[in-house]
Amino acid sequence: MTTLRMKSPVSAADRRLAIGKALLFIVCLLPLSRAAWIVLSGEAVNPVEFITRSTGTWTLVWLLATLSMTPLRRFTGQAWPLKCRRMLGLFAFFYASLHFTTYIWLDQFFDWHHILKDIVKRPFITVGFAAIVLMSPLALTSTQGWMRRLKRNWGKLHRLVYPVAILAVTHYWWLVKKDITQPLIYAAVLTLLLGLRLWWRARKA
Repeated sequence: MTTLRMKSPVSAADRRLAIGKALLFIVCLLPLSRAAWIVLSGEAVNPVEFITRSTGTWTLVWLLATLSMTPLRRFTGQAWPLKCRRMLGLFAFFYASLHFTTYIWLDQFFDWHHILKDIVKRPFITVGFAAIVLMSPLALTSTQGWMRRLKRNWGKLHRLVYPVAILAVTHYWWLVKKDITQPLIYAAVLTLLLGLRLWWRARKA
């Protein structure tokens, strides 16, 4: 005799979370849509440079937004920020991948000899390359399945997000030659986010 299982009703909180995550997904795609529109409409004077800078900027934005989810959860007492953290992290990696792809394809035309030379000899490219290398295992292991496989090691692995953020901000800072106002803002936000974590750990200890 077959037993029918009743599906548990979806709570209002779950519906709000689903709607919120759908809106967040759209918001995360808006910068890419805007960049594509500007390039296709011919407004960008140097399309390759514009795409490179745009994708790099939004990599930093989503990376810092990912790190802000834990403080937001602690300050609000709500669980939803942590449920949005993975999406923000994956979008940070997505924009970083576009940033790197633009460099090796549209800027360097897959000239691997020159790319490797750049990575070794130009410090801002070296730290940028290191950041995306460290981001790759975080993106690959972001699923529930990998969380179950790695268990406690999953949390240890994903602490790499901290050096990734430091490298990303350093990459931008070293790239800018004159006006460092924007890199300084990103560095200040990162310092605040990491400082809060150190303060909480010190209080716990």
